[in-house]
Formats: sequence, C-alpha cells, structure tokens
Amino acid sequence: MFVLGVLITGFGLLMLIPLAISWLTADGAHGAYDEAVLITVACGSLLSLSVGRQQREMRVRESFLLVALIWSLLPAFGALPLYLHIDGLSWTDAYFEAVSGLTATGATVLSGLDALPLSINFWRTFMHWIGGLGVVVLAVAVLPLLGFGGRGMLRAETPGPMKDSKITPRITETAKGLWVVYVILTVACGATLYQMGMGGWDAMMHAFSIMGLGGFSSKDASLGHFDSLDIELVVMVFALLAGISFSTHFLAFSQRSLRAYRVDIEAHYFLGTLALSILALSLYLWPTGIYPDFPTTLRYVAFHSVSLATSLGFATTDYVLWSLFGQLWILFLGSFVACSGSAGGGIKMMRAIVLYKQVSRELMRAMHPRGLQPVRFGETVIPDPVLHAILGFMFIYVVSIVLLTLLMVATHLDIITAFSAVVACLNNTGPGLNLVGPSTTYAVLTDFQTWVCTWAMLLGRLEIFTLLVLLMPAFWRR
Repeated sequence: MFVLGVLITGFGLLMLIPLAISWLTADGAHGAYDEAVLITVACGSLLSLSVGRQQREMRVRESFLLVALIWSLLPAFGALPLYLHIDGLSWTDAYFEAVSGLTATGATVLSGLDALPLSINFWRTFMHWIGGLGVVVLAVAVLPLLGFGGRGMLRAETPGPMKDSKITPRITETAKGLWVVYVILTVACGATLYQMGMGGWDAMMHAFSIMGLGGFSSKDASLGHFDSLDIELVVMVFALLAGISFSTHFLAFSQRSLRAYRVDIEAHYFLGTLALSILALSLYLWPTGIYPDFPTTLRYVAFHSVSLATSLGFATTDYVLWSLFGQLWILFLGSFVACSGSAGGGIKMMRAIVLYKQVSRELMRAMHPRGLQPVRFGETVIPDPVLHAILGFMFIYVVSIVLLTLLMVATHLDIITAFSAVVACLNNTGPGLNLVGPSTTYAVLTDFQTWVCTWAMLLGRLEIFTLLVLLMPAFWRR
C-alpha cells in the first residue's frame, strides 16, 4: 500500500503540468486542476503515511494486486479534472474516459473536442502517453528507491508470453532504458508532425497519442481535420514504430545498429501481415467505387489498417461506409497484429505465430503420429508450459469476447455495435463499428454498457489474467 500511495501522489503531481498550461493559456480549467491535484496528492500521501515502508521484494500475489489497484484507481483520480470541469459529464463517463486514456484505448464519450480547454485535451492525451508503455514500468524504475524490488510487478503487467526475458541485467535499467527510447521517439514524432504543418500544441498532443498507441485527438474529426497526406504518412510511420517491441528499439539504439530489427521475427510478421492486408483490402474495396481511384483507396485503406491494427485508433474518414467485410477485417487486425512489448493491444503477434505453428504441428502429428515436431520461434524451441499458457490465454480471450458481447446484447444493443465495442475495448483499439464507429462516440451507450466496456479495457490492458486471478478464492487464502 505504501507503493500505491507513492504512485498516486506522483500521479497527482503530474497534474501540475496541465495546471500550469491552464494558467499560462487562461483556458478557465485551472479550478478543476486545483481540486484534482489537492484530492489526489492528499489521498496518496495519507495512504503512504498510514502504512510503514518495508524493505523487501514483493511477493507474486502482492504484485498482481498492486498492478490491478494501480490500473483501477489511477483512472479514478485521472477522471477528476474532466468530471470537475466539463458540465453534465457523469462520473461513469468521466471514469470511462480516464480508463480509455490510461489504457491507451482511445474510445471517447466526449464531443466538441475543438472547443475544450487546451489543458483538458492535453491531459487526455498525456494519460495516453503515461499508460502507453505502462505506468507500472515507470514505477519499476523507481521502486528500488522506495525499498521494493520491481521484477514481480513488471511480470504482472508486461505483455507477451515470455515475461521473464530482460534486456539488461537489472530490471531498473530495463525500465529506464525503455522510457528513454519512448521519450526520444515521442519527441521525434512531435517534431516531425510540427514540420508537416501541425500547430505546436496539436503536434505534442498527437505525438502523445501516437507513441502511446491511444487514439485521443484534440479534434472531433480526428486526423481527418488536417486532411494532409504528409501528416498521415508521419502518423503511419511512428504508429508502426510504436507497434514494434520497445525492447527491439532499445537494442537498436544501444548497439547503434539495425541488426535488432533484422533478427526480430515478430516484427517481420507484423510488417508482412499489414502489407498483405493493405494490398488485399485495397484491391477488394477499389471496385466498389467508395473512392474515385486506386491511389485514394490505397491511402485510406493503408492509414486505417495501420491505425486499427496497431490499436492507435485514429481515423481520417468514416470507414463504416466500407463493406462489412472491410470493416471487420481491420477490426480483426487489431486483435493480434501488434508486437509483444509494444504499446499495442490484442493478443500480440508472438502469440498468433506460436498458435499458428502449434496448429501446424497438430496437423503433422495427425499424419505422422510418431514424429517429433517441436514448435519453434526462430531458433528457439517453445517449451510446453509456454504453449499451454498461450492456449489458456486464447481460450479465456475468446470466452471474454463472447460473454461480454452477450452481456451487451442482453441490454438490447444491436449485435454489430455490441461485438465491435467489446472487441475494440478488449484490444484497446478505440473506435468500433455501427453506433460506436469513428464518426460517433461511446456516449450513445447506457451507463451499464459503459461499465462493461470499461471492464473490457482494463481486462485487455492487463491481458486478462492479471485481473481474473484476483477473482479466484485461492488467491485470497493464506
């Protein structure tokens, strides 16, 4: 609880940044930040002071509980500026918006973004940036200073099936190295957007969203507001970089070599799957006449395929106008394309590759029952415990989609909206289809439906098991 209190306090201090922006720009939102900072810092300080600091490594159960508390409580404090400033915004919607921000989902209930105070839009996108690589990873970098080791915490939060791997001998160095790369790429993204014609504040806020693979924009029309091919190309490039493992970027930076990208098999599948999908979908949609020519079709298909596959969630046009096959395909891409160790959502490409190879092995076993067919990822043989864990994850992933969709449909929501909302939130993609498409918001949902989607976002960000394990009676037994 001491660590949780310190993190809440630190999170409250981060609100001083939008507070300063509000004062500097006189946007009228400073009163909301005054209250939010006071409440957050007070709660965090009281929590950390009420319990003693213990000099020991956290146990596994404590790590899971701490991660779940961080991702469920920080949005409650992150929602305060929105709830206190925006008239008519319910607590349900404010919490949904904050969860969407910190989980880098990008699903929004807000409209009239162009008229919102600058500091409010900044805070929304800044939450993307904080949550994109993981507020827990940032915490791991400072936990040793508080007397706690952070390895168990990192394992509980870090996406991907091989959580024990590390890129530097000490976990703290790993976390710091990832954040250095994250900051460098964010600065590069913002500077490039500015050079392409975006205003300074817009470039900064969209860079936060892009590198966090969120989807919040300062404009109601999202990236379509700028109607610039140059800006779209920049967004695509940096979204692709954010969709590749930051461990790979770290190695490339530290070794000053592109070799890390050449040997990253997952990145090859990631880029190859996207390239084939863009070409196939462009050829499929071109004859429908939605766009005047093939280059225009390719432009919009490429942007939205990259945006949804990486779970970025930006839009430049209403892709709900596409055929249902095209809509479902780009929604499906968001379920598995992003690499493990990236800011993206979904099951991750590594799991998809391993599952594909496992299916191939079972087919070969059917023909050659006595043959030895190990599942390999590159030169590495995947051990059976990892295979079993991936199969178990896929089962609960599918079950979660089915159950949550049925729950939404039971509230008389149409099946397309219900299914796409659940998939988009569980994969932390953002926009769905039909009533929750890119040209609309999640404000059309009832409070109960909004809470279902909020739960789905948290499940997806923590890759399901971290939250579900807390529901097991065995977890609470001594």
